Amino acid sequence: MAKKVGVITLGCSKNTVDSERLMNQLLLNGYELTENPEEANTVILNTCGFIEAAKQESIEEILKAVKLKNDGVIENVIVAGCLSERYKDDLMAEIPEVDKFYGTEKYEEIIEDMGGHLKYELLGERHLTGQNHFAYLKISEGCDHPCSFCSIPLMRGLHKSKPMEDLIAEAKFLVKQGVKELIIIGQDTTDYGKDIYGKRNLAELLRKLSSIEGIEWVRLMYAYPSHFPEDLIDEIAENPKIVKYVDIPLQHISDPVLKSMRRGITQRATLELLDKLRKRIPGVTIRTTFITGYPAETEENFNELLKFIKEFKFDRLGVFTFSVEENTSSFILGDPVPEKEKNRRKRRIMEIQKKISTKNNALFVGSTQKVIIDSEEGDYFIGRGTMDAPEVDCEVIIDREDHNLVPGDMVNVLIYDSAEYDLFGKIERD
Repeated sequence: MAKKVGVITLGCSKNTVDSERLMNQLLLNGYELTENPEEANTVILNTCGFIEAAKQESIEEILKAVKLKNDGVIENVIVAGCLSERYKDDLMAEIPEVDKFYGTEKYEEIIEDMGGHLKYELLGERHLTGQNHFAYLKISEGCDHPCSFCSIPLMRGLHKSKPMEDLIAEAKFLVKQGVKELIIIGQDTTDYGKDIYGKRNLAELLRKLSSIEGIEWVRLMYAYPSHFPEDLIDEIAENPKIVKYVDIPLQHISDPVLKSMRRGITQRATLELLDKLRKRIPGVTIRTTFITGYPAETEENFNELLKFIKEFKFDRLGVFTFSVEENTSSFILGDPVPEKEKNRRKRRIMEIQKKISTKNNALFVGSTQKVIIDSEEGDYFIGRGTMDAPEVDCEVIIDREDHNLVPGDMVNVLIYDSAEYDLFGKIERD
C-alpha cells in the first residue's frame, strides 16, 4: 500500500486514544499522515457503533471514503473500531468496496497488513491530534457491567485494566509533548485494577499520575456509581493535583427504571453516594448523564427524574435519548416510546438544567478561578476552570487586553459576568 494515510476518528474520546496510538505506529513505520482524506492513498476509519446516530454517522463516513475510492481519488479504504467489531459480516456484504475490516484495538493486524511491524515497546506513545496541553488517558478497556441498554461489552469485551507502570510511562510521554492536564477515561474507571491487582485501586493510580513532574491537573471521567471506592473520595478531596470534578453517569433515578436497566444500584444508594461526594469533597463539581425514553420509563418515572434533577442541581448534565440496540438485554422490550416523546423529555430536562446552570454560574461572579487556556478567538481567549472538562462543559471567555497567551497557559482569572454555559473574566495582574 502507498505511504500517505488519512485517519478519520468517529465517536468518543476512547476512540481518539486508539487512533492516536495507531497513527504513531504508522509514523514509526514510515507512513505520512494527512488530515485531508483526498490527499491520502489509504483512508482508515475508526468507527463508533454505540448508538443508532453514531452508527449512521460512521456508515456515512465509510460511504464518503468509498466514493473517493470509486472516483479514483484514493486507493484503499480500511474500516476499524466498534462498528466493524460489531457488524463486520454485515458491512462486508453491504459495502464490498472496503478493502479490509478490523475490530477494536487491532493495531498489529492493521500495521502488518500494511507492510509494517508493530513496535510493541512504543505502544504507549501517541500522535496527539488535538491541543497538546491536555490528553485523554485510557486506563482500561471493556466493561463487566450488564447494563441492559449498553452494547459496549459486545464491542469492547470484558473489563481489562492497563498495568500501572504502562500508564505512568504513557503519561510521562504525554508530558514531553506538552500535556498539563490528564483526563482519565475508560468504560468504567472505578473498576480499575480489580482484574490485575485483585482490588480497585484507582486512587493509587491517580496519586502516582499526579506526582509526575509537569502534570498540573488530573480529571476523572466515567466513574460508575454502584461501587465508588471510599479511598478514591479521600484522594480527590486531599490531592491538590486532582481537580474537584467527578463525571458519574447515573442514567436514571427511578428504582423501577434502574432495575430494568440493570444498573446495580438503587435510588437510595445513589443519593447516599452523591451526598457523600458533596460533603467530603468541598466545592466538588458533579457531572452526570441521563437516558430518557427508555422502554420501562413511564411518565411517572420521568417526573421522578425531573424532580430529582431540580432538587439536586447538578453542576453539569447531559441527556441521551434511548437507542434500541440488538443483542442487548433491553432489546426484547422494544422501543415503545415514540421518538417525538423521547425528544420532548430530553428538551424538558435541558430546560431545567439551563436554569440550574445559569444560577450555578452566577455564583462564580466575583471569584478568582485558575483557568487553562484552550484557544484564542478574536479579542478573547477561551479557557476552562477546574469545574469543566473539554468539549462537553462550560467555557471561560477571557478579555484579551494586552496579554499574550498560548494554549496550555494557566492563569488566574477574575470572573465578572456569567451566562447559561459560559463565564466571562479578566486576567488578574500580578
